[in-house]
Amino acid sequence: MIKVVEVKQRQGGNTTHYIAGDFSFFAGDYVIVEGDRGLDYGEVLSGEEIILDKGISQKALRRIIRVATNSDIEKIDRNRKTAKEAIKTCNKKIIERNLKMKLIDAELSFDCSKIIFYFSAEERVDFRDLVKDLAKIFKARIELKQVGVRDEAKMFGGFGQCGRELCCARFLKDFEPVTIKMAKDQNLPLNPTKISGVCGRLMCCLSYEHKCYKEFAKGLPKVSQRVKTKDGPGKIIDVNYLKRIAVAELEDGRRIKIDYNK
Repeated sequence: MIKVVEVKQRQGGNTTHYIAGDFSFFAGDYVIVEGDRGLDYGEVLSGEEIILDKGISQKALRRIIRVATNSDIEKIDRNRKTAKEAIKTCNKKIIERNLKMKLIDAELSFDCSKIIFYFSAEERVDFRDLVKDLAKIFKARIELKQVGVRDEAKMFGGFGQCGRELCCARFLKDFEPVTIKMAKDQNLPLNPTKISGVCGRLMCCLSYEHKCYKEFAKGLPKVSQRVKTKDGPGKIIDVNYLKRIAVAELEDGRRIKIDYNK
């Protein structure tokens, strides 16, 4: 059996399982982990240990070296400040080389052996010379990662139409496919401004709430469906899945509520 915990690498990194060893963790703990080349850091997403199948080789997993100490946290903070300066330098080089790309963020690995620059671009960008420039300046391995608009919103953060912090920035680990059918199934207005997030794409909540709405919809009629009521035949014009109440319009124009909780 292999005991692992979920760790989000750095701020913009992936969520990965790491071997927990004999350590105990709480959600939000910073840990020092094995990186591609050297040491890196991450944040524990859940202190709950997960038991993986015996068939999974430990060689495929990396280890947590230690729970971050106060000096480690101070180093992480210094690295973040250094990353801000690196962004300024990188932007200057982007302008010098007239590259059509938008720099979003930068991160340093814990041991400063690698700097990752995140950018967005409408077209493919040849940044090979830019990487050489930056490697000479910082004396470190340079990695440029192109991200989409959803990733950009996740990095910058913000607030959604609901008034709460963006789901992607707060707790979502991965982006799930979102379709317009999910909005239809939830009986939402198909107005792009109503069902799109700050990134301009369909809101992530449509995806992870979809299963709940499908469950709530069981036994309820659909909009435009003809039904028989105690007051006569009618047509369903609205359905509230959460309250399990439908509104039917009768043939004489009257509208009545039908409670499906009974």
